[in-house]
Order: sequence, then structure tokens, then C-alpha cells
Amino acid sequence: MKIATWNINGVKARIVNLCQWLESASPDIVCLQEIKSVDEGFPRADIEALGYHVETHGQKGFNGVALLSKQKPDEVNRGLPGDDADEQARFIEGVFSVADGVLRVCSLYLPNGNPSDDPVKYPYKLAWMARLHRFAAERLALEEPLILAGDYNVIPQPHDCYDPAAWATDALFLPQTRAAFHALTNLGLTDAVRATSDAVKLYSFWDYQAGAWQKNSGIRIDHLLLSPEATDRLVSTEIDKHVRSWEKPSDHVPVIGHFNFAAA
Repeated sequence: MKIATWNINGVKARIVNLCQWLESASPDIVCLQEIKSVDEGFPRADIEALGYHVETHGQKGFNGVALLSKQKPDEVNRGLPGDDADEQARFIEGVFSVADGVLRVCSLYLPNGNPSDDPVKYPYKLAWMARLHRFAAERLALEEPLILAGDYNVIPQPHDCYDPAAWATDALFLPQTRAAFHALTNLGLTDAVRATSDAVKLYSFWDYQAGAWQKNSGIRIDHLLLSPEATDRLVSTEIDKHVRSWEKPSDHVPVIGHFNFAAA
């Protein structure tokens, strides 16, 4: 199975690119973030015409996540548990039948948190990460293949950034942010890309400003975190960097994991 995450940065603005990529890459499951669309406004017809089932958790104007899949999920859960007052649409979970059991795939859009000295935004990011930690611990106890895929807005290590000094005070790279991310991996989750590559200059995001794409001034903030059961089925990963050069691109590109969920 080919499972991907992509912050699309507005699905209506990128629908041509999305459909072009779906046709060329033919992923089995796609986790989208920042769809910037309410559920009823999502351009599902274009995607369904390509053979995909669509599940969304949308919000007007910003945020929003979606699951596109060739196979209809058996179960869908919307919203990250742990805070009933949180109205931001940042999380959706799908449960899929595979040859040897079930597969859980979550699309998540972790808060940015900037400016990092904001009394609301950065604490919200850390609180959201703490909720994700509790959710992951509960799901890991099921001992099932689990993929937490999305835009984490976290630069895990200095080599995941073109210039660590430029990001030293940014919410994506602060020590507290990175510690919260590493607390997730310490639960037993594996960073799929780093499990398959030690390459430097391996990025998934390039800002629209200051010629970042042309200079390859990128950062790696889009991740696939895997339970041990999913890690055992991981074959390879890739980052579809070329998509960033398309007309009207998202500032993120798809990050892909290849898995073998065939029956043993």
C-alpha cells in the first residue's frame, strides 16, 4: 500500500494539482491537511471520479483535514479527543481492513504555534501535542498498525532544516516543541522517513517568500509516525519534491510511505 500525507494549502485552489498527482502517483490512502473548506464545499466529485472515497473534517477558511482512499474505511472518527471545547478541525482517523487485520490511519494538522511568545497560540500547540501523546498511547495499546500522518509543524532535528539558526526562536523548532515530538517517538512510534534515510537537505516545505524553493531553503515538518506493527510493514519512503515546482503549488509536498500489509 502507498500511503501519503500532504498539506494541500487550500484544496479548491490546488484541485488541479491534487488530481494530477492522484492520477500519476496513484496512492492508496492520502491524508490531506489545511483543506480550508467546510465539508459540504469540498470538491469531492473531482476526486471521486478518480476512484477515491472521501472523508472530511472541514472548517470554513482555514484548517481542515481529509482522508482520500481507494477503499472505503470501516470506521471514521473526527476530532482529537481530550478537549471538547476545541473547535479547530485538525484531526481525522480512518480504520481500514487489510489482509491481516486492521489499519488505523490518522490525518493531523498540528498547530503552528507562532508567534512563540503569544500567550495563547504556543500553549495551544503544546496542549494539542500533549493530547496527541495521550491518544497515541491509547492506540498503541491496541497493538495494531497505526500511522499518524500529517503536518506536524515540528522540525525534529537540526539537519531537518536548511539553517537551524534562522529557526532558533520559531515555534516549530523550540526545545519544548522538539521535546514533545520526541516524547511521541519515545512511546514507540517511528519516524518513517528517518527510518529509511539519513540524507540531509530532505525537506517537505519551502516557503513562498525569499526564493526559498529556488534556493532549496526548506524544512522537514510533514511526518509519518508509525506504530511498531506498521513499522514492521514499512518498505520504503519518498518525498515527491517535484510537485513543488508545479504551477500554483502548495508550499508543502507529498510525503509517502510504501507498506506491505499482505497476509503473512
